[in-house]
Amino acid sequence: MATETTTPTPQPAQTYIPSKVARTEYPLIDNDPHFKRVVGYARTSDYAHGLGAAAAGPGLLYLMERLAPSHVGRGGFAKAMRLTGVIGALGGFLYFYERSILRFYGMSENKREIDLDMREMVDRVKLGLPLYGESKLTPHMQGVAARQSRYSALFTSVLPWFNFVNHNQHGVDTAKYYRQAELELEAEGK
Repeated sequence: MATETTTPTPQPAQTYIPSKVARTEYPLIDNDPHFKRVVGYARTSDYAHGLGAAAAGPGLLYLMERLAPSHVGRGGFAKAMRLTGVIGALGGFLYFYERSILRFYGMSENKREIDLDMREMVDRVKLGLPLYGESKLTPHMQGVAARQSRYSALFTSVLPWFNFVNHNQHGVDTAKYYRQAELELEAEGK
């Protein structure tokens, strides 16, 4: 009696795993926005808060030096101010970024960002462009990148992690952009 061996058919790697959607007070725009979108959609208040946070460290160090001099000697205070300035700038940027990205997640008021998102995506649909840009990565690697950076801003205080990859896994139903584009094209008579 001969035994027949069969080799299993290789299955393609699953590239899309639906993400969980956090329950928030405001609608989700994107659970893994690209770095450029987060910075581009930032409000003036985000910049002001970031600059304020960046200036707080050097400002407080200067105030403390005036109130209770450290007497560190020649050049010591300047080095401390430079270090505090760099740390303050990094902290200010992270605070600015966090305020902006939380609106994408729907964790703070985001009406303006919803309108900007709809306008940007509908314009891309009308031009026939991919909604979230083109990527040089394989679909599998795009999925890996998406899973690594999805909701990553909620952990920024421990490990800052940004999305620099274009992919199509953003936790929202993109049909709304196509429906709106159809309505606008019909209204334009095209």
